[in-house]
Amino acid sequence: MAFFMKEFERLKIALEEIKTATENFDERRVIGNGGFGKVYKGELSHSNRSENMFAIKRLDPKYGQGDAEFYKEIRTLCCYRHENLISLQGFCKEEGETILVYEYASRGSLDRLLSDVTLTWTQRIKICLDAAKGLSFLHDPNGTHQRVLHCDLKSANFLLDNNMTAKVSDFGLSKMGPASQQYSHLITNPVGTPGYCDPLYMYTYCLTKESDVYSFGVVLFEVLCGRLCAEYSNGQFNVYVPFWKTTCEEKKLDKIIFRGLVPQMDPTSLEIFADIAYQCLHNTREERPAMSLVVKHLKVSLDFQEGHGHYEELVELKLPKGVLLDGGKTVISYCFRLCL
Repeated sequence: MAFFMKEFERLKIALEEIKTATENFDERRVIGNGGFGKVYKGELSHSNRSENMFAIKRLDPKYGQGDAEFYKEIRTLCCYRHENLISLQGFCKEEGETILVYEYASRGSLDRLLSDVTLTWTQRIKICLDAAKGLSFLHDPNGTHQRVLHCDLKSANFLLDNNMTAKVSDFGLSKMGPASQQYSHLITNPVGTPGYCDPLYMYTYCLTKESDVYSFGVVLFEVLCGRLCAEYSNGQFNVYVPFWKTTCEEKKLDKIIFRGLVPQMDPTSLEIFADIAYQCLHNTREERPAMSLVVKHLKVSLDFQEGHGHYEELVELKLPKGVLLDGGKTVISYCFRLCL
């Protein structure tokens, strides 16, 4: 571990500086609470940092994560840098404290915005596209580095900066495998969050990049439906994913789309979005799309929503030929024809 600390020496931040930034971990500074512990907002002054405001995550051992997850987070975020991955700014390991310091995502986590009526359909697609780009980079379709499996994808782990750019966060449970193989199979103990976990993984304990794809599909439906995929009600834990899948199969998306979004939606944009979300939830891994393909679909969905989409884009996605509606607009004619 001494070698590890030496390798990342440049990122060390003194505990005293962090205490000053958080007013000695004042509860009024808390901006979040996750599987690692509480997250505080604080100002740090340092010559190597262009920003002063940071998110400071303090390990609480009662949450079950410890040094292994701490060091994994540091190594992953130092080795893999992308505009759609949260940026690690530093860490502290002093006097029994274990702390990670990140760039500050001023708009918070996606789960808190799902039911925000002011979050437009265009913004929702852009957020999903950003997140998909970050995940595609981690899965590395070009085989240029080791593949990273996130293993705990959920809307709470997608953070938004002041420009509403989405960034993947929380890599404490991530795993690595060779990107040169089509399928990376990793046998592991249970990880992840109920409702988002790949049912196939829960059955076999075998992780693949397609496990991440399934979890991301759940998030896509959360964005579409404006609610979390699961909740406790009357002492029971209810998961809505099976209902969402059935609704798609029965061509009744209008029953689940978040209120106020339908009038904003370009029909083709919605169909492409719903189709790729559904594909992510396929029962078999072979049927699920690669994250690079998810990126392509979301780009086309956004293009049609913004009025820039063309028939050629549909051909590129290898979707069935569309039909012409009012104004000569091309709309896809396939299994997700909506009942709106």
